[in-house]
Amino acid sequence: MSEYENLVKSLDKSAILSKWSEVTPLEQISGIPRSAGSESSSADEFLAGHDEEQIRLMEELCIVLDYNDEPVGAGTKKLCHIMDNINEGLLHRAFLVFLFNERGELLLQQRASEKITFADMWTNTCCSHPLCVPSELGVSETKRDINSLENAVAGAKVAAQRKLDHELGIAIRDVPTENFDYLTRIHYKSPSGAKDSKWGEHEIDYILILKTKNDIPLNPNWNEVRDHKWVTADKLREMFEDSSLVFTPWFKLICQSFLFKWWDNLSDLTQFQDDTIHRLL
Repeated sequence: MSEYENLVKSLDKSAILSKWSEVTPLEQISGIPRSAGSESSSADEFLAGHDEEQIRLMEELCIVLDYNDEPVGAGTKKLCHIMDNINEGLLHRAFLVFLFNERGELLLQQRASEKITFADMWTNTCCSHPLCVPSELGVSETKRDINSLENAVAGAKVAAQRKLDHELGIAIRDVPTENFDYLTRIHYKSPSGAKDSKWGEHEIDYILILKTKNDIPLNPNWNEVRDHKWVTADKLREMFEDSSLVFTPWFKLICQSFLFKWWDNLSDLTQFQDDTIHRLL
């Protein structure tokens, strides 16, 4: 176990809330999916010069976690993606969608130039964060266990529907939650681009596989997605050999460790399902 992983493991709920006073404890969450802070993020010098819509999205409330993937509270997307906080162990929940058509092709997206983190990089179909609200935590009046993996998976699927619509214009009716296959969780950390970047990721990612029809309608949001394409496994391997293309670090990690095995077994993914958190730190 690395020194960094030991650091993250040492931070329990009390330590996290003490270290980051901006994190709102779960019991105080209002259900509003955005920060209610009085100061506009657009006036924040840390975000100066970035796209206004992307700055607005930095107010979304992510699910702050402890090492065991147990929710602690809500922290803004900005707070969770500042590299100084990440280096001190701040961790949040995310999901990754891999959408395959009937031909077995994977839909890739290239992140928009407007993105504050990992701009212009090629990656899997959709990568984002469940918000710290009941539906995306997977809890309700009848499902109250905030630490249940089953509930967390259900919340990640709801978030995935929302973001597939927001980023790629894929209608929710075309991606019902029962069509998502949950496989596993990946824990990783990376700066955005250069090692000295002030932005980065430190997430526990829920891996969701979605198989859909060949002609599923797409209507990309160009503030989120610069380009997209359907690729075979061989085509993706060719893209990795092209030095002009840059890929997100989480996508490369997952391709190196898992993706091509999943791709070869799309008709039977149950063999890859587990309750493990794979630490790729």
